[in-house]
Amino acid sequence: MRKRIYEIINLAAEDDTASAIYDKFMIAVIIISIIPLLFKSTNAVFQITDKVTAIIFIADYMLRLITADYKYKKHSISSFIRYPFGAFAIIDVLSILPTFLPVNAGLKLFRILRLGKALRTLKFLRYSKTFNIIINVINKQRYSLMAVCYLSFGYVFLSALVMYSVEPESFDSFFYAIYWAVVTLTTVGYGDIYPVSITGRIVSMISSFAGIAIVALPTGIITAGFMTELTKDQDNK
Repeated sequence: MRKRIYEIINLAAEDDTASAIYDKFMIAVIIISIIPLLFKSTNAVFQITDKVTAIIFIADYMLRLITADYKYKKHSISSFIRYPFGAFAIIDVLSILPTFLPVNAGLKLFRILRLGKALRTLKFLRYSKTFNIIINVINKQRYSLMAVCYLSFGYVFLSALVMYSVEPESFDSFFYAIYWAVVTLTTVGYGDIYPVSITGRIVSMISSFAGIAIVALPTGIITAGFMTELTKDQDNK
């Protein structure tokens, strides 16, 4: 019985109608739960919608918890202890809690609670085969992506250090130099902080070109991995 529940609540197989219906139902519930967040004000209908969808999310969470041993393929209590610390389980909890927390500490707290509910959009990842392929790609390419992250952090720190040394008068602190390096790496270039000397501008140009190259690396890694996964998926059909 629990094994069948696990098969239904997880991403549907090609021939599993019940699982496909469950996926579509949960996607519809997620969409409905997000609608109240599109409005500044609330009303009785939104409040009821919020509570009903939250109860459905709780039921879904409990079903996943009691079948955690099938998820981790390890029939022991450690699977049930491990599940609440998974990424999706944490997203589930953070998206459910705001519904049942009292909003009595002013507007700022209300906005924080709305942020928690907005995490429900991430639940789409669980029910979409395409997103699951992307997650698999990121998981398989995690070491390459981590290497790119280390390279990016090193680039940011080195560029900030060089620019802070060349033009200390342009930055109030080293943090502002880090900020400048980040927006240069991402090629955003807000223009609120910029070098004024010839040397600083040369460093800035070199950093911009390096930034373009570094930003392109993870894109290429993920694209190559995604194409590989798509090919495998088509070969298995």
